[in-house]
Amino acid sequence: MQSMGEQLRTVVIGAGQAGLSAAHHLRRKGLVPFQDFVVLDANEGPGGAWRHRWDSLTFDRAHGLHSLPGMELDTPAPSEPASAVVTRYYGDYESAFALPVIRPFKAKTVTGSLTEGFTIISTDGRQVHAATLINATGTWDKPYWPYYPGAREFAGRQLHTHDFVAPEQFLGKRVLVVGGGTSAAQFLLQFASLGIDTLWSTRQAPQWREAPQNKSWGIEVEMNVNSRTRAGLTPRSVVSVTGLPLTDFYREGIDSGVLVSRGGIDSISAHAVTFTDGTTEDVDVILWATGFRASLDHLAPLGLREPGGGIVMGEDSVTVDKVPGLFLVGYGASASTVGATRAGRAAAVAAQRLLDAPVAAVGAD
Repeated sequence: MQSMGEQLRTVVIGAGQAGLSAAHHLRRKGLVPFQDFVVLDANEGPGGAWRHRWDSLTFDRAHGLHSLPGMELDTPAPSEPASAVVTRYYGDYESAFALPVIRPFKAKTVTGSLTEGFTIISTDGRQVHAATLINATGTWDKPYWPYYPGAREFAGRQLHTHDFVAPEQFLGKRVLVVGGGTSAAQFLLQFASLGIDTLWSTRQAPQWREAPQNKSWGIEVEMNVNSRTRAGLTPRSVVSVTGLPLTDFYREGIDSGVLVSRGGIDSISAHAVTFTDGTTEDVDVILWATGFRASLDHLAPLGLREPGGGIVMGEDSVTVDKVPGLFLVGYGASASTVGATRAGRAAAVAAQRLLDAPVAAVGAD
């Protein structure tokens, strides 16, 4: 491997769907692994954020599992944990295309510019230098905990999706699940199947969707999300635009009363929650299925943020206007696996165009 002190042409931070897609297209455009580019991954092994998902999230219940470019995702047993499926698939993908993944390498700080080059410093002090940077760190490291009056006084257990292990840990408890996404709905149905008493809180009524997920519909969703990031606004979650898929699995939950929201939360006390309709319920556990935010703390020295917290993105949805040479994938609409795959390619194309390197293309786009 090339000395870590020498400047690479491109560095990819993150080895999830977006990062691996970017690395694949960098190779196809002729960049040489370990000589021209590397992929830095904070994890001990392949799988990205999926390797941390709970075992009860099986392949047949996982939404948004899509193939990486150049290698189809096989259909495993429906009951196999999605974490195992994706970890195996990503590992096979890295090997098949000889992608230059360095792990574990957790980025702590990024400094520099296109003029002087970027320096990526790890939490243990290692440094990597590159002319351009593709950031694909996703959201898993930034769970979002909303504020409600009295939350700190709650005497029961509070945890986020990020820290969920298995539904069995809540047997005999009354659990409030907070959040309007698919993970919240799945938690509720898992708990109900074990006889666990549940309540559901969403700020707005759940938006169930029966529309087909065709190509034009998907493009419209991405345009909706990307319009905010191009304006420098904080991105909306994809599910806030798409709604919840009204499958037979979820219909049964609605009919049984499990997937019926009590509405928003007004306040929290030591052993109870008061909802915005004025009613109060005793609860033992609050599970915050309230989503994640972009994991970009290591990029803070680059000054990306607008006053409102957003980042102004270019027309290609991967270029950062304020910092030429930096590309964000897995941000905004590309936080979904379909969007991440396309964004990885767009970032690789944009990085090579900026470098204007006379490298021979390896295969067609």
